[in-house]
Amino acid sequence: MKGKRVLVTGGAGFIGSNLANHLAADNDVVALDDGYLGTPANLDEDVEFVEASVLDDDLPSDVDVCFHLAALSSLNMHEEDPQLGARVNVEGFVNTVEQVREDGCETVVYASTSSIYGSRTEPSPEDMPVAVNTGYEASKLARERYGEYFANYHDMNMAGLRFFSVYQGYGGAEEHKGEYANVIAQFADDMANGDAPVLYGDGEQTRDFTHVSDIVRGLELAADHELTGIYNLGTGEAYSFNTVVEMLNDELGTDIDPEYVENPIPEDVYVHDTCADPSKMHEATGWEPQIDFAEGIERVCAQYTN
Repeated sequence: MKGKRVLVTGGAGFIGSNLANHLAADNDVVALDDGYLGTPANLDEDVEFVEASVLDDDLPSDVDVCFHLAALSSLNMHEEDPQLGARVNVEGFVNTVEQVREDGCETVVYASTSSIYGSRTEPSPEDMPVAVNTGYEASKLARERYGEYFANYHDMNMAGLRFFSVYQGYGGAEEHKGEYANVIAQFADDMANGDAPVLYGDGEQTRDFTHVSDIVRGLELAADHELTGIYNLGTGEAYSFNTVVEMLNDELGTDIDPEYVENPIPEDVYVHDTCADPSKMHEATGWEPQIDFAEGIERVCAQYTN
């Protein structure tokens, strides 16, 4: 990725701004965002910011590579307005890809989700059966199917990346997400301010927590290698929420017990455990996570401890 003109949708959001800022060192980057979960304050000054929706007719589509990250990215957002969720996540995807395709772009890398694997403590490979329990998951699986269409019918490079629990902490671009930020960021901020982190159930649910810098490298490599298909981006290791709290206490020098509350999300749709099998991405590009979990926790806490 050097000397390219690049469009990042959702580019002022958490993952998008990290990607846009990273790519801007060697490329001409346009970050498009409607401001719902993103803010131009996340962007470096050498990134061009365009405030627009992925549903608009005249997107900045004259690009070499498109990274499509824009989405309504939580269960609650979709359940509040399923029609809007489908429009943004599915129609917005098709609209964006079709516009860049018509302007000659052949490479699109887009965000899917690991939630469609359901609850699994074993590593989940891309070729295992997937299911949909929420509107959010339905929209991301539909996006994968449209990606397949663009690849097969229009011969485009269409890489769908299933992210696993991406985090950075409030010291980075994640702070603007507030209640939608990763639990690590929320727990750390609560504990650093002397408050008990709130855990659903018994706190033994697990996640494959993946640092945003590793996600950014995976996105860039997918474009570099002009991948087509579905690829996991995750570490292959999972940690419980209770373990996260223990590690945060150690790093912050605090001794705060979590508050356990009844899970407000119905058990039949709640994803209790996630873990990636990242071998396909590694074989295709050499990608592997560089930030182990202990270092990731340290980075999250740095704003409070330094």
